[in-house]
Formats: sequence, C-alpha cells, structure tokens
Amino acid sequence: MNIGVAKERVDGEHRVALGPDSVAKLAKGGAAILVERGAGVAAGFPDALFEKAGATMIDDATSLYAKSNIVLRVQPPSIDESRLLPEGSVLISSMPAANSAELLRALAARRITAFALERVPRITRAQSMDMLSSQSTVSGYKAVLIGAAALPKFLPSLTTAAGSIPPARAFVIGAGVAGLQAIATARRLGAVVSAFDVRAAAREQVMSLGATFVASDLVSPDAETKGGYARAQGDEERERTLAAIARHIVDQDLVVTTALIPGRAAPVLITRAMVESMRPGSVVVDLAAEAGGNCELTKPGESIVVNGVTIIGAVNLPSTVPYHASQMLSRNVLTLLQHLIKDNTLTIDLTDEITKAMVVTHDGAVV
Repeated sequence: MNIGVAKERVDGEHRVALGPDSVAKLAKGGAAILVERGAGVAAGFPDALFEKAGATMIDDATSLYAKSNIVLRVQPPSIDESRLLPEGSVLISSMPAANSAELLRALAARRITAFALERVPRITRAQSMDMLSSQSTVSGYKAVLIGAAALPKFLPSLTTAAGSIPPARAFVIGAGVAGLQAIATARRLGAVVSAFDVRAAAREQVMSLGATFVASDLVSPDAETKGGYARAQGDEERERTLAAIARHIVDQDLVVTTALIPGRAAPVLITRAMVESMRPGSVVVDLAAEAGGNCELTKPGESIVVNGVTIIGAVNLPSTVPYHASQMLSRNVLTLLQHLIKDNTLTIDLTDEITKAMVVTHDGAVV
C-alpha cells in the first residue's frame, strides 16, 4: 500500500495534506508513505522530518503519482495533473462542488475513486475526520486578527497616562465553528463581543463564551438542518433578520461574517445600506467570500473601502496559518485512512455511511 503526499501547486496554498506525525503512525501500521520533496516546507515541515518519520522522498510529481495507490492533497489537482493518477487509484483531497464538475468527469474517466474531504458526514464517529470544522477553527481565529490589524483603534480597553481608551465592539454573524472561534479570539483580545445566529443551539454557545446574543426572538427551533447547519430562510424570516442586523451593526467596529449554507450561495446579510450606516474606520471580514459573500459588497480575495468602511473578502485563511492548519488537517486525513485501511488493505465500502457520503467518483462514474 503506497500512500503519496503531493506538493501543493495552487497559488497561496501553503498547507500539506499529511504531516510527519501522521506519516509515522501510518508507516508503523505497514503502509509505505511517499512524499514529494518540498511538500511540507511552506507549512514548516522540512523533508528531513518526513524522512525521520519513515517516509520515502520522491523528487517529482510524475514519479510520486505513478508509484502511489492513494494520493493525498489539500487542494484538488488540475485537469492536467489528474492525468498523472494511475487508473483505478484513489484520490483524497478537498473537492469544492461549485467548480469541480469538469475535474470529476476527468477522474471518473480514469476510474479514479475520489474522496471529497469537505463531505464528511456530521455524525459522532466521523468528527475526527471533519476537515471543515478543523479548518474553520483556523479561519475564525485568523479573521479576528486580520480585522484587528485593519482597525484604526485598539480592541482592548486601555488605561494609559494619556487617558483611558474604551474597548472596541466586535460583532460575529453566524455561530458555527468559525464564528465561535472568532468570538473566543475577539474576547481574548479584549473586545466587547456580540453575535447573531438563527439556530437555537447557538444562543447558549455564544453566551458561554462571554458574548451577548443579538435578537434572541429570531431564534427558531427548526432553523437547523440535520447536518447542524442553518437552513435557508423564507422571505419574511430574512426581512426580520436583516432588520435586526441593521439595527445592531451601526455601533460595531469589527464585524466577522461566517454564515454558509452547504450547496448554495452564501446568504447576503450585510447590505450596502448597512455598510453606509457604519462608522468610518469600521471593518468587515467576510469569511463567506468564496461562496459569494455575506456582505453585498464583498470582493473575494480583495480588501476594499466603501464609505470609510473596510471590507475584507477573506479567502483560504487556513493557509495563512499553515503549520497548525496542516497539523489539524493531517489528523483528519489520518483518521479517514485508518477508517478505510484494515490490515494494510484499502476497502471502498459504499454501504458505509462515511464512505458513501465522501466518495464523489467511483467505478467510472460521478457519484
């Protein structure tokens, strides 16, 4: 069983799919781990650490793919790179549904079994494989840091010889994994924090972190899907939500938005009018930028200023904290591999609820 760890080639991607600690565990179990030279350097893992963990270093991608039964990546391969995969092999990587159709067809044509890491089902026994949760933790943390860096003021209250400085106000929209981490980080940095979510479970979680929960009257017991995400709102619910956010946002210094609905464009929760109502110097960090944005004005990958308000279209924040993001992702991938490999034999059991949920191509077809 040869497991290959490929070097990432997408601009701005500094993570690696499997770290040295996980390599050591798999090697101890009898797997042969092949790592492309330089795969972990950007994340802080030099080749020597992989060799010490028991990996064999491979000089180039072509050789790595040719020798691997399973290929691990963070980002999906390009169409050209996918042609390097041996027919009938296995690919494990992220696979965003919105822009992967052509790649999936190419993989199916080569009879590749592809696993999409973001499709891990939200069930108890799959929690340790949940890439979305682990990487959202990183995003929520980093969003507050880049927001604080863009603010023209301190987050904490300070008492100085030059007088007292009141704390900044931070508002987090969406209290999932990223939102809760953003709340905790903003609190640690000394901001006065408030948050909003339509899910009933979110209120207690927000308050347990010392933040104020906004518009409790809008919480709905049926606002949460079976997977734990917020469902799409109806027109009347949406109007009430926007009105509540509009009332609250005018006094906020830093706003972090994290609201996503799987398989759909991100809900627009901050309108142009809301941005124009905010104080000059305020900052919005939109973690939903890649899905269209929670702010009407967001431009993915860009930082713009509208009416004195800075709007940051944050993309791939986990890659900006590559060491720990890679460590967390590596544990997700390790647990998945341990689920799939028994006695050094890979088993693709499509009756298993984890495998069934994650497989996107198999046996020559897009699943």
